[in-house]
Amino acid sequence: MNTLKCDCKENRPPIAGRTACVCSSSAQKMPADSFKVPTIPISRPLQINNKEQPGKPELKGKEEKKKQWALTDFDLGRPLGKGKFGNVYLAREKESHYVVALKVLFKSQILDSEIEHQVRREVEIQCRLRHPNILRMYGYFHDEKRIYLILEYAKHGALYKLLKERGRFDEKTAAIYVRDLTRALIYCHSKKVIHRDIKPENLLIGHNFELKIADFGWSVHSPSSRRMTLCGTLDYLSPEMIEGKPHSYAVDIWSLGVLCYELLVGLPPFDAKDSHQTYRKIRYVIIKYPDFISEKAKDLMGKLLVINPEQRLPLIQVLRHPWILENAPEGAQPTFINEHK
Repeated sequence: MNTLKCDCKENRPPIAGRTACVCSSSAQKMPADSFKVPTIPISRPLQINNKEQPGKPELKGKEEKKKQWALTDFDLGRPLGKGKFGNVYLAREKESHYVVALKVLFKSQILDSEIEHQVRREVEIQCRLRHPNILRMYGYFHDEKRIYLILEYAKHGALYKLLKERGRFDEKTAAIYVRDLTRALIYCHSKKVIHRDIKPENLLIGHNFELKIADFGWSVHSPSSRRMTLCGTLDYLSPEMIEGKPHSYAVDIWSLGVLCYELLVGLPPFDAKDSHQTYRKIRYVIIKYPDFISEKAKDLMGKLLVINPEQRLPLIQVLRHPWILENAPEGAQPTFINEHK
């Protein structure tokens, strides 16, 4: 994987050698006097659906204004992951025994890195999204030094980990995850949300091996649908983004095509020795398909990885593509599920 240096303090830590992000140095800077947490809309009380943990009561929100979530409401378990600004822990709510993932962020590190607006944006967007292929954020609380995000627990971890363990996926498994991601993106776009950082590291696998978008740190609520910020991961950037042109929902369609290729091959299509070669490959859409890729899979990727954003295959048509219909019919499950039972 190539690496790229960036002056922006919103950079995320690299994962397993992959370029963490590319972003403009003109990002808005926030005053470092205090961290202001966003407010969850009153119309959306905290409530957890217990379909994935049958037999357990739902975790209900602190409905009274004076009662807020606190760390003492949870039993903490093993760490699930570590990041630049904090850690994620397995946790169980004491009253309902409902299992969640508790993401702990340090306010001082967020302020020092001048990413307050990015964290606020992530919380405000993810708290409002409700879709089976999007990781739920049930709520949050904070104390003097930390912010705690109460997240849905994805039992099987990151898609990236599964992909690296297997090298690459068969076409049926890849098609199922492309289908699930497409459905989630259709929902996001209907809510005027552009994700802008689709990649295997930001996709988790739930209890029933369903895909869930998990990280909205680069996402944006964009009713105008035209953005200028250069952000995301180099391997997944669209041509309009690397050229500094305005971009819209079509950047997620491009990323869907890149992800499809990486799931099938094990590497992103524009992977190169250095960032300059990657830029060139993206700009001119230079792709080499291995012989084992089917013609229908190539046809879908060819319709997603198009230079002109307006000519990319609409997401609703992705679900009707022959490759998806043949390999990911309703009820189909990834082929490796039996190995995990």
